Amino acid sequence: MPALDAASLSLLTLCALAFVLGGVVKGALGVGLPLVAVPLLSLWLPSPQAIALLVAPVLLSNLWQAVEGGRLRGSLRRFGGLIAAQCLATVLTVRLTLSLSVQQLNVMLALAVLLAVALMAWQPSLRISPERERVVGVGVGLLSGLLGGVSSLTGPVIITYLMALKLPREDFIGSISIIYLSAAVPLYGAMLLFGRIGASELALSVLALLPMGLGLLAGKAVRRRLDEILFRRVLLAFLCVLAALLLFK
Repeated sequence: MPALDAASLSLLTLCALAFVLGGVVKGALGVGLPLVAVPLLSLWLPSPQAIALLVAPVLLSNLWQAVEGGRLRGSLRRFGGLIAAQCLATVLTVRLTLSLSVQQLNVMLALAVLLAVALMAWQPSLRISPERERVVGVGVGLLSGLLGGVSSLTGPVIITYLMALKLPREDFIGSISIIYLSAAVPLYGAMLLFGRIGASELALSVLALLPMGLGLLAGKAVRRRLDEILFRRVLLAFLCVLAALLLFK
């Protein structure tokens, strides 16, 4: 095997750092791995490749949480319309982005990050009645699939919707992991189908489980001693800087 040159070694180190930071945020807050890792990786890599590198960490972590939550059937029945709309929109969006340049994709990723920041900062207090839940859910699924297809960042939209349903804590946790998994499967499946994920990305994605795991452990270790409000503010400011850098990359 040929030795890595200095540039390749530096790139691998930066990528590992991105996964560590993403793992720290997920460990501390319970969410946020793609939200941090994808825009950070996109500073050094084309954004489709950055998204592809998260295939193993995202699929495995969400699969684990979905199985652990134990609410698979109930969530699929309740959110079936959202999941179907999300799947369709994701596949179509990935297909449509094939003709876009890296710079255009960076702009779309930056806008998705800013939308996520706005939702996290605003934290809108909404309430959706049971009569409107399915109709609104389909709309949320389409928006989530659109964002997922260009950035993989579906989390803030889904969280806002589920919070508006006023779900009990256990139902919220069980449902969100299943919806996340149902977003990740068509995203990475479409990227694989359309040639945006290859053998090298899959291999590096598996290797990325190690730095992500280290970050996850670190995040969980500091969770109890964390000033969550300050941590969120620093995170949002950091994401705004990343979005600005992507816009002018």
